[in-house]
Amino acid sequence: MHTLAQAFDASENIGRNNSDSPSIQEVVAARLNRRAVLKGTLGIAVLATTVGPPVSVKAAPGRSADIDANPRFKFDDIGPGGGYDHQVANGYDADILIRWGDPVLPGAPAFDPASQNAGGQRLQFGYNNDFLGYLPMPGAANPSHHGLLVVNFEYTSAELMLPRAGQQDIRTDEDIADIEMAAHGGAVIEVERAAGKWRVVAGSKFARRIDVETPIEVAGPAAGHDRLKTQTDPSGRHVRGMLNNCGGGITPWGTWLSCEENFHGYFWGEVAPHHREAGNFKRYGVRGQWYEWGRWHDRFDLAKEPNEANRFGWVVEIDPFDPTSTPKKRTALGRFKHEGAAGIVNKDGRYVIYMGDDESFEYVYRFVTAARVHPPGNAANRNILDDGVLSVARFNADGTLDWLPLVHGHGLITEANGFASRADVLIETRRAADLLGATKMDRPEDVEANPRTGRVYVSLTNNAGRTADQVDAANPSADNRFGHIVEMTPADGDHTANRFTWDILLKCGDPSIAPEVAASSASGVESGWLAMPDNIAVDAQGRLWIATDGNTMATTGRTDGLWGLETEGLFRGRAKQFYRVPAGGELCGPVFTPDDETLFVAVQHPGEPAGSDPGTQDIPLRHLGVAWPDFRPGIPPRPSVVAITKRGGGKIAT
Repeated sequence: MHTLAQAFDASENIGRNNSDSPSIQEVVAARLNRRAVLKGTLGIAVLATTVGPPVSVKAAPGRSADIDANPRFKFDDIGPGGGYDHQVANGYDADILIRWGDPVLPGAPAFDPASQNAGGQRLQFGYNNDFLGYLPMPGAANPSHHGLLVVNFEYTSAELMLPRAGQQDIRTDEDIADIEMAAHGGAVIEVERAAGKWRVVAGSKFARRIDVETPIEVAGPAAGHDRLKTQTDPSGRHVRGMLNNCGGGITPWGTWLSCEENFHGYFWGEVAPHHREAGNFKRYGVRGQWYEWGRWHDRFDLAKEPNEANRFGWVVEIDPFDPTSTPKKRTALGRFKHEGAAGIVNKDGRYVIYMGDDESFEYVYRFVTAARVHPPGNAANRNILDDGVLSVARFNADGTLDWLPLVHGHGLITEANGFASRADVLIETRRAADLLGATKMDRPEDVEANPRTGRVYVSLTNNAGRTADQVDAANPSADNRFGHIVEMTPADGDHTANRFTWDILLKCGDPSIAPEVAASSASGVESGWLAMPDNIAVDAQGRLWIATDGNTMATTGRTDGLWGLETEGLFRGRAKQFYRVPAGGELCGPVFTPDDETLFVAVQHPGEPAGSDPGTQDIPLRHLGVAWPDFRPGIPPRPSVVAITKRGGGKIAT
């Protein structure tokens, strides 16, 4: 048995897309060939496609040439490496704000790894914190010093959580299953900064825990559809809980969007080959059986409740300022393995959300609301995400991108092809996108728009499923181990336009291993490259920050962390590492306060034993040396949120 982190990696790299649509490698290859003809040399085309538009001192709109001729990130790169502890750039403090097991709600027990129980965990901070969102407290004297932090809990690693788990089959104990279910979901915590340090406000009226049992409403076009009805919910409108919440977003009206990603891993059992959902489940990889919750809870057993799986894989909207409110699964945004749901207000007032489907050969999506955004607090925003147009991206070889609307009755999305209604399109979003000929991407994860420039960035982590016949000049490996970042530009700054342009901002990887990506490191600094891009953050100054997922000392000579990535001018493509997680960990959810003086990051699964088998009795004991952040005997590694500030005050990286 392998760790769940390894199961996630394997699942995300499987690739279940058997459509005839071209992959991003084929599109890039075609574009390379076109450029070679136009420029008369393939070598120039390789350079142009590897690092995006030709680097020059010409300033971006609204920026001076002097700025574009100088690096925008002012900190010392921490250089390659890794260890049992985390590390931040010189001149900064990285303080633990809250850890798995710390209290969130009144009555929460003190953390005791030897006597965990589901009741206590429902009151405590959950496991494997991922997305973070910061919302300033209304009326605060300083909005950047007092606010709410919303947090996703993606999944659990029982072999690290529970001391007894290494001495038995960790998936055959009902108590362990209940603890894991309670550790999923999300949390709202109130935080404030005093005397330069952040703390959680104890007893806050805003504090909240959401888990696998929390009542959630199904909203939007698929609500009440027969394919969402179960024995316990014949209405198809009320779901218990949310699963595998990875990335997310914060809306302009002050709500939290929490995204269900690898939902398929929670179901076991099977349906008959002729069952209505058999093809749907195959396309999404259901059943995954990472957990055996179905042994004790019928709703996770496909043979008993086949429709339950259709009730997960959505974007969930939550009001963090009202702990009594009911979260809503917004079905208009489609059902797939959502990595995030970051948005931008378009110039016409409509809200545009960009999303990636985190699996090899899957797609990039966009949702445009029908209505315009109103000022925060206006009730008209309450259900704005229930009506709009969901589209999928097709990247063309000439550098253009078409957004293809997923509209029932248009093109091949018809009843003859198994889509009897709009709800069917949203429940089987992947299959509808297949029919439109969308471009198969290399694990699209976070997609973020930069409000300063209007450009949109897509993080493509890697694609281990790429075969030798897909090799091309810009992607020379038969296995895209390091990933790349695509930059999309909307026509005339209109994020609702049907056609964008696109280019590759960065081909990731170590230039000493892959010489063709050397141009990606414009700094001349030995460590000025990154690999396996995942989460993206844009600070108030419009600078791009990249979190990584998958680096180890064995694969890249470093652990995962956070990088500042230049996107303009002479230094376009230069990466500098600002923060590093402890061995076995993953960097998630970077978010800045509005004044850019605090950076919050989430560290997942520290101490995860890469490449080993935690099913053996001695694994948890052998890895107690990586028991970050406590480093105390008997205390296991604890996923944590970290608050990073500059010593003496000031904006991060300036």
